[in-house]
Amino acid sequence: MYNPDTEMIFPIRVIQELQSLRGKTWQSLVSSITEHPSVELEQLSFVLFMVRTAGCITCNSDAFRAMKGCTQCAMQSIRRYRGEDAELIQQYLLAKEEVQSYLIKKEISF
Repeated sequence: MYNPDTEMIFPIRVIQELQSLRGKTWQSLVSSITEHPSVELEQLSFVLFMVRTAGCITCNSDAFRAMKGCTQCAMQSIRRYRGEDAELIQQYLLAKEEVQSYLIKKEISF
């Protein structure tokens, strides 16, 4: 079954859809990423964070998640996260450090 909302990896276009799902600190993070599309480092970091949180690596075309689409899968992953918003943001910041390290190592700048 094909769903036009399903992609190979977490799509940047879905970030904005996640804003209202958690508390104020989460909303602030998502807002800062979506309101300034020129912040590519933050967008890449958020994609890595969501790939890990939603399990995008293990998703395939036959998976129930793929049939629902990336937007619904991501929303469900964030809604069902049992930790605090601060823990989600900490995971995002760890992903951001990883992306920065990788870019420095590969001598790529934004």
